Amino acid sequence: MSRAPNKTGCGLAVVISGPSGAGKSTVVQRLVERHGYEVSVSATTRPPRPGEKDGVAYHFWDRERFRRAIEAGELLEYAVVYNDYKGIPKQQIRDALASGRDVILRVDVQGAATVRRLVPNAISVFLTTHSERGLVSRLRQRKQDTAEGMALRTATARQEMRRVQEFDYCVVNPEGHPEVAVNHVLSIIDAAHCRITQRPVEL
Repeated sequence: MSRAPNKTGCGLAVVISGPSGAGKSTVVQRLVERHGYEVSVSATTRPPRPGEKDGVAYHFWDRERFRRAIEAGELLEYAVVYNDYKGIPKQQIRDALASGRDVILRVDVQGAATVRRLVPNAISVFLTTHSERGLVSRLRQRKQDTAEGMALRTATARQEMRRVQEFDYCVVNPEGHPEVAVNHVLSIIDAAHCRITQRPVEL
């Protein structure tokens, strides 16, 4: 279900970012399934994880498809993350905003910096845990990485936690209670639509 165009007729680009393990996927999934928001699906060259579907979790492209997208200027931003390419296709975002719908961009912290530079009117939200220890615990519970991969992911997450000041808002995602974070994000979006002067987004 797509959320109806908002009353202002001006769609918002909402960046949801944060370190690995903060629960970005869960929060965004709730915003889509329960509240009807549209999410921009990123492209990646990494293989799908169990349960992930192409075009839903990510667009799973091989490196040649990704190279063609870069050369054609089809990506808003792209970066190498944990030795795989990841990027945001432009067209879905353009279509949503042109229809007056809000669109959510779930990106890593590195990608969020690029999006803020290219789309300065986007609303940026940093999703995190109560503590660094809690974040590391969540990463270990995943059991999806080798020991070397886990060490790299943990070190990267610790560095990303220090970049919270670059964002407009910070939302804590409590362990086991993602609806708390979802409600905070909804309040941020509603407040943005109550601005006297709206900030149109151009790509």
